[in-house]
Amino acid sequence: MAAGESKVIRTLHFKFTMPAADPAQLSAMIKSAKPFYEFFGTTKIRLLQNVDDPARFIQVIEYEADAEVETNRQRIASDPRVQGYLQAWRAMLPGVVEMDVYQEL
Repeated sequence: MAAGESKVIRTLHFKFTMPAADPAQLSAMIKSAKPFYEFFGTTKIRLLQNVDDPARFIQVIEYEADAEVETNRQRIASDPRVQGYLQAWRAMLPGVVEMDVYQEL
């Protein structure tokens, strides 16, 4: 890391419901998108399924990125690669996908 550069760590939660979900298909999609996630920096990706309601999922993405990149999240959201990924998720999921961004304190 060059002098003056700083890193931030963020955790994204994508919450969605998929009644007829095939966990293997979801896992395969997430694995195939790993290069996309690496666009944001160092990443750790998990897919969690609700034990009491198996149709509910949370995809957790933890990433470390340059602080400058993080401040331009809106610009990144309009990136064609990001838009393409979101369109693929919307095509797979019948309902709303909730997204929350967290930071560690």
